[in-house]
Amino acid sequence: MAAQASPRARTGTKARARTWLVRYPRAIPAALFLAIVAITALSVYAIESNAQQRTRAEVREYAQSVASALDRRGNNFSSYLRAGAALFATIDEVSPQTFRQFVAELRLDQNYRGAEGIGWLTVIETSDADAFLRRVRAAQPDFPAIRPATLKPAQRAAPVTYFSPDTSRNRRALGFDMYSEPVRAAAMHEAKRTVMPTASGKIVLAQEEASGAPGFAIFMPVYKPVPGSQSQERVLAGYVFSSFDAAQFLEGAIERAPPADLGVRLYDRGEAPENLLASRSLGDAGTDRFEQPVRIANRDFVLVFDSAQRSALDPLSMVTLIAGLALASLLMLILRLLAKQAIEDEARLAFYEEQQSIRNSLSRELNHRVKNTLANVLSILSLTRRRSRDLDGFADSLEGRIRALSATHDLLTDSDWGTTAIADVVHAEMQHFVDSDGTRLIVEGPPVELAPNDALSFGLAIHELATNAAKYGALSVTGGKVSVRWRLQSDTLAVVEWSEVGGPPVEQLRERGFGTELIEKIVAHELKHRVELDFRPEGVYCLLGVPVRRRSEFQMRAAPAG
Repeated sequence: MAAQASPRARTGTKARARTWLVRYPRAIPAALFLAIVAITALSVYAIESNAQQRTRAEVREYAQSVASALDRRGNNFSSYLRAGAALFATIDEVSPQTFRQFVAELRLDQNYRGAEGIGWLTVIETSDADAFLRRVRAAQPDFPAIRPATLKPAQRAAPVTYFSPDTSRNRRALGFDMYSEPVRAAAMHEAKRTVMPTASGKIVLAQEEASGAPGFAIFMPVYKPVPGSQSQERVLAGYVFSSFDAAQFLEGAIERAPPADLGVRLYDRGEAPENLLASRSLGDAGTDRFEQPVRIANRDFVLVFDSAQRSALDPLSMVTLIAGLALASLLMLILRLLAKQAIEDEARLAFYEEQQSIRNSLSRELNHRVKNTLANVLSILSLTRRRSRDLDGFADSLEGRIRALSATHDLLTDSDWGTTAIADVVHAEMQHFVDSDGTRLIVEGPPVELAPNDALSFGLAIHELATNAAKYGALSVTGGKVSVRWRLQSDTLAVVEWSEVGGPPVEQLRERGFGTELIEKIVAHELKHRVELDFRPEGVYCLLGVPVRRRSEFQMRAAPAG
């Protein structure tokens, strides 16, 4: 017993199938559709081939049955002619009474379609023609003259002497010289040579000279002993014959309906227009031909069967085609739906993974920024504690610096922690130190955006400079002014200048405060550029280098479209 596939193997197979559907959502259903259509087409072709072979077999069987019927009818009449030849060979002269009695004894089946009847030909010398007519007319006063009237000396004639059944139509054959027509003469000579019933080729019966309908005849020679001869020598006395209408003879042999639409043609010896004896043709509809040879009374004939062109598929082929197309369409639709579902699942999974990645990044970023903020707070707290002389001073200094961080944080929050303009940072940090009319603050420079961490450090520096100016510098007296100007030194660096004018003279010998250390140590470290702080007599001057970063260096993810 074969081992069953493990759940892991089945899961892997399903995963691979889903992967293929996602990669080729149109190609896989189309390929399956084409594969089923190809299988359906092959099945229909096989069914149609089997149907054609079956039809050919049925046609072949039917052709053999028709050929057997023709052969059987020919043999039956050959037997009648043999019996007549045996009878007439024993009597001196065939009289009308003898002939009629012979035909009556045969009890011919009147249902033998195509058979015109049985007749007797007397072979005579041309010199005996008159004597022959006198003898015959003694019993048949209305017997016609021998025709055609082209008898030559030393030539034999074979006029139709008797013909049964005795009808007005058959009487038209009386007196006709069979030797006068080459096809009949050839058959009679062959029968004489073989002493067998022999069929003629294509002829026009004497009864049908007006219509020209084709037919044929079977001849059997009759020999009689030579009177007074001791050597049992025999001479040709005449022929027993039977004539046939070819079309009726063929129709009589078709005993049952054909298995399909068939055209049947009967040819003498070979298929040629001049040899056509009878035809039941389909015209141009025949596409498949089958030949069946048949031998009738020592002569070869050919039956040709034409099968009609099929205008529709076999019923089984039609059912197979419809079912195959329906199955292919259904499976293609199901696969398209599965592919669509797989693509949607992949999109949802990718969305969930992206959201998870964003959450992780946000968590890491939040942790990083909180740590940075706490580190700044701890540094500010440590420096403030060391530089404060009393608790109130410590609290005021710490509160101001925390508020500076908070103001910059508000700007960053408004920009979704994206970039923040230098001008916005300056205005946010200076709003508590200058009047609303802006006459004491000059802010100039091109548009420059700062990264979040750089904006926090820059804002803290501006706050310390503004606090110092408010306590000791230009903002501590009426008429003092502060200017903040910046320029782009390169694509990655902006240089910011802080300068004070109109304030009290700056003491040159002064103790270094917390603000100075904060700017020169913490801010310079965070901005990764040296800070120049100069306490000039006319006012404090500070030069800061602020990095200008590409968005990709600090942005966690692209902003959503729309």
